[in-house]
This record gives sequence, C-alpha cells and structure tokens, in this order.
Amino acid sequence: MSAVMGIAGYVLREAAARKFILAFLLGVTGLLVTLSLSLRIEVVDGALAASRLFGELMPTDIRAVDMALRPVFMVAAAIVFYGGSLFGIVACSDFAPSLLSPGRIEHLLALPLRRWHLLAGTFLGVMTLAVLGAVYGSLGLVLIFGVKTGYWTVGPIIAALLACVSFAAVYAVMLTTATLVRSAALCAALGGVTLVLGVVAGYRAQIAPFIEGGVSRSAFEAVTVMMPRLSSLANASIDLAASRPMEVHSLPLLLGGVLVFSLGVLSLGFWWFEGRDY
Repeated sequence: MSAVMGIAGYVLREAAARKFILAFLLGVTGLLVTLSLSLRIEVVDGALAASRLFGELMPTDIRAVDMALRPVFMVAAAIVFYGGSLFGIVACSDFAPSLLSPGRIEHLLALPLRRWHLLAGTFLGVMTLAVLGAVYGSLGLVLIFGVKTGYWTVGPIIAALLACVSFAAVYAVMLTTATLVRSAALCAALGGVTLVLGVVAGYRAQIAPFIEGGVSRSAFEAVTVMMPRLSSLANASIDLAASRPMEVHSLPLLLGGVLVFSLGVLSLGFWWFEGRDY
C-alpha cells in the first residue's frame, strides 16, 4: 500500500508543478472572492428580501432562503459535474502517458514495485486531485452563502463528490487507454467519448424510440447498456445540491453501476499492463 501511496504522491507533486492546474485553482479562488465581495444579501426572518450584485439591485420576490438559492446551487452543481469532468479530461490526460513514457517506465519497473502499483497509484493520485478541487470549489460556495444568508447545506459538497465518482469512470478508461497507446491526445479523446456515451446512456430509454428499429436500435441499446449512466448521476447531484427530491429511484444502484464499470475497466488495464514488455 505504501508503494501505491508513493506513486499517488508523485502524481500530486507533478500536478502541483503544472501552471495549468495552478491557474485553474487561482481562477476558482478569484471567482469565489469576487462573489463574496460583490454579493450583498438581505435576509429577514429566514426569507430573502433583497440582493445586490456589484452594487446593482437584483429583482427578486420575498421568499425562503433555501428556495431562493436552489437555482444557484443547481447551476453550480451542473458546472462542477460537466465542466469539472471536461477540465479533468484535458488536465489529467497526460499523467499516465508521461508515467509510462520510454525511459521513465523502465526506471520505475526497476524499483521494488508491482506493476499494478503504478496504475493504482496514478489512479489514486488523479482522483485525490479531483476530490480536492471539487470539494474546494463547492465548500467555498457553501461558506459564502452560509455566512451571507445563515442557510447552511452540505448538498453542493455531496454533489461535488458525486461528480468525482463520475470522473472515476471516465479516468478509468483514460488510464487503461494509456497502457495500450501512450498518447495523451487519445486518452483525452476516449475520455470525452466515455463522458458523452455516459450522458447518452442516462437517456437511453428516451432516445431509443427515435432510432429505426432493427440492427441500429439493437446496436445502440447494446453499447449504451454497458456504459455508466452519468447523466442520471448528474441529475441526482443537481437535485442533492438544491436539497430537493431526487428523480433517480435508486442512487446506491446507480453508484454501484458506475463502480462496477470503473473496476472492470481498471482490471482490464491491470491485466494488459502486467503482460506487456517494456
């Protein structure tokens, strides 16, 4: 386990040295600070009476704070889920190919490590980075609105963690791809395809009737049934962020499907990596 943690630490150190990720963190921090300084909210007896953004009065009816903030948290959850996934695909696409690059992989394999330690450590490091980034942004949002309105909720934080679960399935495909072809561009491309197919899989029942019956529809259903329903997970995260009833019937079953997909793809990558010569 220490070997896996060591590789994860290496990935985190490499991420900290990248200006792209540092710029992203500074950008999120800047947005949170700007929002905190520019937003003025007046709360009377638990109801939102008035709000100002950059000194301009925002039109709003007097209503309960939790109801008034629902759209804000829903939009934030959607941005974290989809925007965070897209950023993660681009920012993390070359971690594994870089680790497996000629010269570096031979050095790593000469160390007293098992091969699966390298992949598991890389996956753990990337997911740690994703969790830290998602929680940082969502926690900042909760703190800002909590201090200004007195309404505290963990919904956006839970939504951010669900986004990380979704990204785990995407990055599992990217990591396995890196064991086949050491190409950051291909890893990013297949990560994007996985995200799109995962979104489509969540709407499989609604889309299938619009496809001509026969081979086309059967092929569509066969492909999407194997994919995790990421759009359903996104909808669940948005509902949780807004503290409203979820449309998803069974969140544990949905999470289980994403977990099984991720472990299955990672197992395939581990198996291939173990038998490959370098």
